[in-house]
This record gives sequence, structure tokens and C-alpha cells, in this order.
Amino acid sequence: MKKERLNKLLNKMKNNSIEQMIISSPASIFYLTGKWIEPGERMLVLYINTDGSCKLYINALFPIEEDLGAELVVYNDTEDSVKILAETVENKKLAVDKNWPSHFLIRLMNLKRELSLINGSPLIDEVRMIKDEEEIKLMKEASKVNDKVVAEAIKLLKEDYDEKTMCKLLAGLYEKEGTDAFSFYPLIAYGKNAAEPHHDSDRSKLKAGDSVILDIGGLTNRYCSDMTRTVFYKQVSEEAKKVYNLVLEANLAGIAAVKPGVKFSDIDRASRNVIENGGYGKYFTHRTGHNIGIDVHEFPDVSSVNDMIAEPGMIFSIEPGIYLPGNLGVRIEDLVVVTDKGAEVLNSYTKDLQIVE
Repeated sequence: MKKERLNKLLNKMKNNSIEQMIISSPASIFYLTGKWIEPGERMLVLYINTDGSCKLYINALFPIEEDLGAELVVYNDTEDSVKILAETVENKKLAVDKNWPSHFLIRLMNLKRELSLINGSPLIDEVRMIKDEEEIKLMKEASKVNDKVVAEAIKLLKEDYDEKTMCKLLAGLYEKEGTDAFSFYPLIAYGKNAAEPHHDSDRSKLKAGDSVILDIGGLTNRYCSDMTRTVFYKQVSEEAKKVYNLVLEANLAGIAAVKPGVKFSDIDRASRNVIENGGYGKYFTHRTGHNIGIDVHEFPDVSSVNDMIAEPGMIFSIEPGIYLPGNLGVRIEDLVVVTDKGAEVLNSYTKDLQIVE
């Protein structure tokens, strides 16, 4: 077990009068144990009690040789895994993380009728949102890889390659850098498709004057990168230049607003004010950012309705955008880590306006 991380979780449990918790998220189990396990449809649960006991319930199909610092409870496909878990769970308040499949949860509820269930995800989410030195180092390494990949991807842009082809080529670029996989399926969008913030890359091909959004990320040493750059193909209109410069200004304003004690809503407001004052407020249609780490989207987010304050060790995106339906889209995204004095930007690839020939 990662003792310091576990102790933080145990303290949160005690402060919230919660004696027992089960964690099923592979990402959270990895965070606490250093072991990544993908159980498929089989039950995987880390049971934690404030009396100090930790038990990992795992199917025999996933043998673990190393000592994870938790008691292993191994079951096979002929056994009732939830019934085995129920022998440990006490008939009192139990915190359960938010994505445990309902067929497991309902079975446990039927076996333990006196259970009082609560959502335990806020506890582990709040621990995970403050990255330790090891995690910050890994996030910096992942972002350096992403800088290299976006540079190579932009060089590949040409009329022969549609959006889907570019996504496939991108996979090869990550593999070349030793990255395990995408941290999310990439968004590569040309021209009017770039006006859809969550466009599903298709067979569209490049045309002169198109804006090109590359929203990409890789999974390096189990930590996610995420960045967006927008370039233009062969030429750029005056309106596109105006939109680009406005989004860049909004990106820089959001980064400048980041410091300990500042509300996330105020960071969002710093970016949003720039775009609203430029006359494009209604075309900035999403939040300014999201936390990131082992998962690409973590708690909390950088939005107008989140009044939580930024704390040293948090890592999140600053990604304002302007999307003009049927015309073009521009988004510029960096990851930042909150330091004692402000923000350190994890991405170094240029944000100067680029025209790709």
C-alpha cells in the first residue's frame, strides 16, 4: 500500500464518521496499491476499515505475486464473490465508490439488510485531487511526451489524410514514444467540424482555410496527458485570426488567475471574461477545464458553478474555446499544476498561430 495516501484516506473517513469503505475503481486501487488490475465483469474490491484492516477481493484469474500491503482474498468463478465480501462487511455505515456495478451492490444489500450506504467517492476523490511529488513528476513526463506527439502530428497534416486516418497515425506516434495508449480517444477536427467541441472524428478531409483542432492525450506510466492546439491549413481568414488570438488571450488569462486560494469559478471567469468582452461569449459553450491524473477527467472541474479553491498539488486543464457553427472552431488547452505561488504550465509546445502548408 502507498501508506501516506492510505493514511490521508483513513483520516478523511474518520473525520466523516465512516468506519468502512469499499473501493472498486481500478484507478483508485492503483492509486492506493501501485497495482493496476482490470477485472472485466468480475468483482474487484478493496475493503478498508479504520481499524487498519485492508482486504483486496480478487478473482483467481488475476494472480498477484507481490506484497501489496493488503490481505488478499482470492475467489474463483464457482464461488459467490459478494457473499465472501459480506462476511467482512459490518452491518453499519458503508461508503461505496460511485461506479460499483449495481448487481454487486444490490446483492450485498440483500445479504446485509442493516447496511447504511453512502457514496464514498468524494472521500477518495478529494485525496486523489492533491497530487504528491511522485505524481507531479509522472504528469510532467506524460505532458512532455504529448508535446512531442502534437509536434509530429501537425507535421503530418495534409489533404490526403482524413480525420480518422490522422487518429490512426497518432496512435503510432504515441507508440514510438513508449506511451501505453490514448488517455482518451483523440479529437481531430477540420473546418466546420472543429465547431463541435466533442466532434467524433470522421472521414472529412482538409481544405485550404480550415481550422484544425487537435485535442490529444496519451497514457504514460498510467498517468494521463491532455492538450489541445489549433492550427490552420494553408491560409487563415481575418476572422479566424481574431478568434484565435482571443482564445489564446483567454487561455493565458486563465493560467494567470491560478494560485492557491483562488476559486475555480474565478479561474473560469478570468478566461470567460476575455471571450465575452471580445463579443464571442455565446460561442464558448463548455467549462474552462477539469482535473486530471490517473483518470483523464477527475474531481473537481474548473467551471462557473464550482467555488472550491485551488490548492498546491492540483493539476487541471485550462482550455477555453470559441466554436462558430458551420464555420470554424478554436480551442487552446494546457495542463497546469498549482504551486505555492501560482501555476506551472506542463505543456511547452508553441501557442503561436500556425499556418500549415
